[in-house]
Amino acid sequence: MSDTDPNDSDFVALLTEHQAAIRYYVSSLLPGDSRAADVAQQANLTLWEKRDDFESGTNFKAWAFAVARFEVLNFRKKEARDSRLLFSDELEEIMAGELASASEDFDIRREALSSCLKKLKPTELALIRHRYFESAPLKEFAAANNRSAAGLKVTLHRIRNGLAGCVERQQARREAGV
Repeated sequence: MSDTDPNDSDFVALLTEHQAAIRYYVSSLLPGDSRAADVAQQANLTLWEKRDDFESGTNFKAWAFAVARFEVLNFRKKEARDSRLLFSDELEEIMAGELASASEDFDIRREALSSCLKKLKPTELALIRHRYFESAPLKEFAAANNRSAAGLKVTLHRIRNGLAGCVERQQARREAGV
């Protein structure tokens, strides 16, 4: 493909749409490894380089996961000299299959969580944003809102439980076809 090929924009759209799933998949295959983001980025580069191999209309996510899995395997081969525990090829195949299906669940849960967050009261959403998106201490939010940090912990617990219940209900409705 040339740099101006209109199919490139379609490919970029697919790649962008599946970024979170690719990162999740790679991170799941490299649990606890801080370099998982680098491996996911390498997978993106390889996907771009192999974009001519992708057949439009086929399952992009499955193809991207296969490429990402090979990038993980290449990474592990390079790290083989390290003393970390490495999985057998058979276990690796089983895990890769399980994690591929888990990433679909991840996408569904992420969409449900996004929907559930929209249902929160503005003050609850502000607390969630402060705690999880800004990674700021509760003491700051407590002082700014004339609340105790202990009280905010209880409120956060209640909000998290409510969000978990909301996500579960949405998944149940989805599975029931409602």
